[in-house]
Amino acid sequence: MKFWTGETLSLFGSQVTNLALPLTAVLVFHATSTEVGLLRFLQLVPYLGLAMVFGVWVDRARRKRVMLLANGARMVLIGLIPLLSTAHLLTLPALLALACAIGVFSVLFDVSWMSFVPTLVRHRDRYLEANQKLGTTSSAAEVAGPGLAGALVGALTAPIALIADAASYLVSLATLLWIRTPEPRPERPDPTRAQGRRHLGREMREGLRWVFGDKVLRPLAFIAPFCNFSMVTIWTMFLLYAVRVQGLTATQVGVVFSASSLGGLLGAALSRWLIDRFRLGILYAVAMSAIFTGPLLIPLATGSKATVIGFFVLSFFISYLGLGVANVVMVSLRQALTPTALMGRMNAAFRTVLFGGGSLGGLGGGLIAGALGLRTGITVLAVASAAMVVPVLLSPVSRLRQLPQRTTDES
Repeated sequence: MKFWTGETLSLFGSQVTNLALPLTAVLVFHATSTEVGLLRFLQLVPYLGLAMVFGVWVDRARRKRVMLLANGARMVLIGLIPLLSTAHLLTLPALLALACAIGVFSVLFDVSWMSFVPTLVRHRDRYLEANQKLGTTSSAAEVAGPGLAGALVGALTAPIALIADAASYLVSLATLLWIRTPEPRPERPDPTRAQGRRHLGREMREGLRWVFGDKVLRPLAFIAPFCNFSMVTIWTMFLLYAVRVQGLTATQVGVVFSASSLGGLLGAALSRWLIDRFRLGILYAVAMSAIFTGPLLIPLATGSKATVIGFFVLSFFISYLGLGVANVVMVSLRQALTPTALMGRMNAAFRTVLFGGGSLGGLGGGLIAGALGLRTGITVLAVASAAMVVPVLLSPVSRLRQLPQRTTDES
């Protein structure tokens, strides 16, 4: 409950940053579509180079300490943006550098918290419940967060609004320190045995072999980067499309994301009920199909401002509804199938492919918009996203009946 509370407040703050960072680039520095894509790329590219390294570190250390370091660093880095802006020292290159640094510590925290949850929830049959609660919280933040972010940006300007996120990390640090659940010390290898000595490369390979050698985890890992590539590319282009082509204000963009995020909240809230009543694989297939086909409605939006906003809301609502269900299913599958000793590296491998796809999506969105134009580019990407339904339906995960159990907890 303590962890859940702190993570909830942190997620609400992160929604402010998710909107305020690119809007700072667009509204303050008049960034081009390529520069906005580069900003998103720099936020996510640390997952490509650092997630596996951090995964090895997390499996060697107590995870709460690592999480405290990560959130403390993010609090300072995000707080620097409004400070520099107030002193008239903030530049676009400085904003890009800070976005990348924030991304580095986001990698570290993400790899750690997903490995920390099984320490707090000791019984495997409660993983679904725990992940549903966290998923519901995340979706609730996505519902209220963008509206709050849009209002703060409108009232305070984009850089100053980031103070809210910095404050949320301070609360997160306090709740982490409040947790008293004992975390077992990671096993230390026998240094007298060659095969027992720690080696970064070998430990990274062990994590990758586990993920890509498992018949359930492997297809999840192959589809994951395409999912994030689609969502981040569409999100990046939509921000520019909504402001520059459809003429939406920052507040209206926030309303679109807030209203549509009700889909994610509904999906996460219903996920456990759905899992109890339907085959797990069917739920996965339907949820992932919703994620990939939702963007088709964006280029179809025409008419009055209210009609256009309605189409945008419905598009993201469908995608977020699928995401709310799919996230609970996928995270629970990964935790149920992975031994504790490999949990950090497994999560790191998934973070690498997920956010690697996302980082390329941010960069790709900006480049495609620059090459094809916003309207044509977002249409092409929406159609390409829908085509990913085919490999989802062919995946062995879509044929699962229920949550499988690992037979051993040894790596």
